Amino acid sequence: MSDQKTSLSYKDAGVDIDAGESLIEKIKPLAKSTRRPGAGAELGGFGGAFDLKAAGYNDPILISGTDGVGTKLRIAIESGKVDTVGIDLVAMCVNDVLAQGAAPLFFLDYYATGKLDVDTAASVIGGIAEGCRQSDCALIGGETAEMPGMYEGDDFDLAGFVVGAAERGALLPLEDDMQEGDVLIGLASSGPHSNGYSLIRKIVDISGCAWDAPAPFSPEQTLAEALLTPTRIYVKTLVPMIAEGKIKGLAHITGGGITDNVPRMLPKHLSPKIDFATWPRPDVFNWLQTTGNVEESEMRRAFNCGIGMVLCVASTDADSVLAQLTSAGESAYIIGAL
Repeated sequence: MSDQKTSLSYKDAGVDIDAGESLIEKIKPLAKSTRRPGAGAELGGFGGAFDLKAAGYNDPILISGTDGVGTKLRIAIESGKVDTVGIDLVAMCVNDVLAQGAAPLFFLDYYATGKLDVDTAASVIGGIAEGCRQSDCALIGGETAEMPGMYEGDDFDLAGFVVGAAERGALLPLEDDMQEGDVLIGLASSGPHSNGYSLIRKIVDISGCAWDAPAPFSPEQTLAEALLTPTRIYVKTLVPMIAEGKIKGLAHITGGGITDNVPRMLPKHLSPKIDFATWPRPDVFNWLQTTGNVEESEMRRAFNCGIGMVLCVASTDADSVLAQLTSAGESAYIIGAL
């Protein structure tokens, strides 16, 4: 055994506490920018507080969710474009609680890396703050973990945690109200969102395209930029409509695609009949299918194919809901019925 005389520090082992403190100071303004009633969005304590009464709730039910970004992060890391994956992180979480009829209230993130790069982490968390602003959700805390030996090089990972609320009795889906003939309305996605990226990366590898090359399906962007288009957040459009009582159910189209996710909002005695020709499929999906020789059934389960959220509404409300969605800036289509 060697005679150890040098005094070791945590930094010698690969963990820089000062860098962590620097990051906290850098992201405090980002958190403050997400303030909303019920949360001050101040960082630095051991936990984040939220006042439900100040948020305007009388008898709330809390709905929580957690998710990550998956291997879409690999594209962000390899291309060096990390400023939007935080939006994806928030979107995957808030769209899930939205599908239960809950408005997202507050968000916490977990950022893990082998060696903390303050600028990179701040850029990622800047994206998280932007996602929170898009969803009226306060970023009230998080954790940055520097773990040498667990992650190599520039690798990092993300996880997100959201809590939302709805008044008792207002949760979705309203299964007892659903009936044969109810209409399914699809809201356009912004692209693949955050699902199917292991298959996407495999197809890109087969294509031989570089991340910095023009995207074959969107030449004005690099391939990385096009595939890193952030997941669309539907909160500001749908929360007011849920309160109006016209929406019977919502399905967030994530892993499993439309095929597997729409049935999750339905009672067992009803099934969806969907016409996949009723909306324009974005070019990215056509390129993926052709380049990867992907069967149509696999496309429908691996990807959202252009629809990020599906609404169930009464047939008598379909036209008015469609008009309301369009006026809110969504591209919406009647895609089927129960």
